[in-house]
Amino acid sequence: MVFGFSRGASKQHPHNSAQDDDRSSLRTVKNAAPPGYADDDDNNEKELDSKKSIDVAYQDVLDDDFLKENERWPTAEEEATWVRQADHVPRRAFLIIVTEFCERFTYYGVSGIFQNYIQNGYKVPNSNPGAIDGGKQMATGLGNFFQFWCYITPIFAAIIADQWWGKYKTILVFAIVYLVGDLILTLTSLPSSIRHGGALPGLVISMIIIGLGTGGIKSNVSPMVAEQYQRSRPFVRRLKNGKEILIDRETTIQSIFNWFYWAINVGSLSAIATSELEHNVDFWPAYLLPTLMFVICIVVFWLGRNKYVRSPPTGSILVVAFQCLFTGFRQSRKAKKAGHLILDDQGKKVGWMEYAKPSNMMIEEDGAAKPVVWNDNFVDELHRTLRACKVFLFFPVYWLCYGQITNNLVSQAGEMNSGSVPNDIMQNIDPLFLIVFIPIFDKLVYPGLRRCGLVIGPVMRIFIGFLLAAIAMAYAAIVQHLIYNSGPHYDHPGSDHNDISAAIQIPAYAFIAWSEIFASITGLEYAYTRAPHNMKSIVMSIFLFTNCGGAILAFAFNPISADPRLVENFAIAAGLMGGFAFLFFFCFFKYDRKDKQTSNC
Repeated sequence: MVFGFSRGASKQHPHNSAQDDDRSSLRTVKNAAPPGYADDDDNNEKELDSKKSIDVAYQDVLDDDFLKENERWPTAEEEATWVRQADHVPRRAFLIIVTEFCERFTYYGVSGIFQNYIQNGYKVPNSNPGAIDGGKQMATGLGNFFQFWCYITPIFAAIIADQWWGKYKTILVFAIVYLVGDLILTLTSLPSSIRHGGALPGLVISMIIIGLGTGGIKSNVSPMVAEQYQRSRPFVRRLKNGKEILIDRETTIQSIFNWFYWAINVGSLSAIATSELEHNVDFWPAYLLPTLMFVICIVVFWLGRNKYVRSPPTGSILVVAFQCLFTGFRQSRKAKKAGHLILDDQGKKVGWMEYAKPSNMMIEEDGAAKPVVWNDNFVDELHRTLRACKVFLFFPVYWLCYGQITNNLVSQAGEMNSGSVPNDIMQNIDPLFLIVFIPIFDKLVYPGLRRCGLVIGPVMRIFIGFLLAAIAMAYAAIVQHLIYNSGPHYDHPGSDHNDISAAIQIPAYAFIAWSEIFASITGLEYAYTRAPHNMKSIVMSIFLFTNCGGAILAFAFNPISADPRLVENFAIAAGLMGGFAFLFFFCFFKYDRKDKQTSNC
């Protein structure tokens, strides 16, 4: 996976860890500190105790990192000129990657057949499989609700992990909740339940429970897998053949996330099995298979309990962050009214967040400074976090396009001739492309570009991903137009097929898959690498929350998510994505340049 920083030569002085700002303590007016931070009074004995409670994943950073046999620190020239390479992925990280594979196997196994389950009737001759007979719009609407719910729950789960349980316990508890939802879905999909009207209420209840469970896993599993890599500084390793290579943390994190995302897409192929089961047997075995896989997911994750690097809960800083933002806004207005504006070194007015710093706060009417639980450094870190999150504002339109895979493109395939292949199996072309191309990009394309001195920054990669998504939607609109111009049913195919091959859908899935490599993977990378250490779960949740924005946009598209208006649906999505892609590049293209300058400092 390609994550946040450009992959050029990112220099770090051997004695200055890149994580220094993550472990800087906070100075407060009341000798207090927000969760996860320590008072930085050098004479305060509590500082020694606070270091003991700092995230275990960064203990080696506090110890100024370490070297193993056949390793040494690089010289300044080597850091600046050598090609940076990824380290080996720790075995404990692979345990989490396997856990994510099992979870995604379950998620896509059950959700991949939702469209048919909801849209079509049960055991209707010469029709696609179904159970609820709710029609195309109900199927798309419930699918969008499920997407919305699955991506709003990570916010609350991240707070639970940071405040009370830590990532490991949060993932384990919510996994058990997830399993309960799977069991309800499986039991209510039995033939007797479907015939007595239990399918729809069972589906809605299971959607809510599964969404809660997956939210608890989503916001914590990707930060946890990255935390398993302990090295913080670049170092030189001598290989068995005597060759020396420069190992880099950022490149290694990029590789870990690439394999993490690869496992997600291998797991998503479960929809092939569940589609075949629903088509040839029934829905209950189709849901039983991923339920059993999730039992394996819980067992695998639990087996690694003594091997993981665990971050202890340091308290959620979300509330503190909101207090800080509100204080900055209020203090800036107060300063403006009083004519006490703050200027920077160039004589320009500072941003409103600068007024949240205790050193810049105005004295209250009683002559005392307003007591706060943060210091100037906390405000700087929060500003850096929000700067990273601005990039996410454009992702809802991308998720709108991506979401077509599981609803309208499934229905589109059902209107074409797919032979003996179930219509909802076509969506698995997307993960198949990803399984093939992610290793190619990770092992060949990106290393090749680095060797040539070409650096594709995260903004450029996301821009390319957005354009590819727009192309995918434009192509889907063309395919839908061809369907409506084919007989025998033309623009009202219903549950029947027109005389056109479903194979022409393949390029749409290919473009979406390529867009994920550039946009989705880079978004995950950006969220992880740009956030201060104690804000990583929150920032990752904010990135996942952009999926909710995509689901809300999809609700607005619901009236045109039915025949004969599906051409409009795809065409408008393509136009929105194309326009937002260029707007995104115009707003953020300078970020890549700044990152490149920073990495060469």
